[in-house]
Amino acid sequence: MHRVPRLTAGFAAVAMAATGLSALEAQTRKPPYFASIAADKARMRTGPGRNYPASWLYVRADLPIKVVDIYRDWRKVEDPGGTQGWMQVGLLSDTRTAFVQGGVAILRDAPSASARVAWRAAPGVVGRISRCARGWCYLDVKGRGGFVETARLWGVAPDEDVD
Repeated sequence: MHRVPRLTAGFAAVAMAATGLSALEAQTRKPPYFASIAADKARMRTGPGRNYPASWLYVRADLPIKVVDIYRDWRKVEDPGGTQGWMQVGLLSDTRTAFVQGGVAILRDAPSASARVAWRAAPGVVGRISRCARGWCYLDVKGRGGFVETARLWGVAPDEDVD
């Protein structure tokens, strides 16, 4: 009977070693930092525990959030509308996404205001971001992308560099 728990613990240790420190480091970063919702359905709660009532149900995976506090395996987060509450860390992802804000955003072929317009994104569009530097990010919305000024996005700091 004692072999099963030891075997289970052994598998867990191997799984943790295989994932490396990146997942552990991601869960212990110092707030504030941006992340995204990983689950198709995620509940925001009024406090850090399942015994607290749910205040919101998010049904939009990849929505960017800002982690503002940490308590054990719970993260106090803020959504693009400014609503704050607590989510379990397992509902979150390190995948960087952004939310288009303040009107239609122009996406360009290069990170320059004089670059050719590739396409436009409506307010509320969510995409994955990369190559952020000097006030521009590459925004990919389901395989279609372009460079957009960070001032038009919620989910990245104006002076932040993202690989």
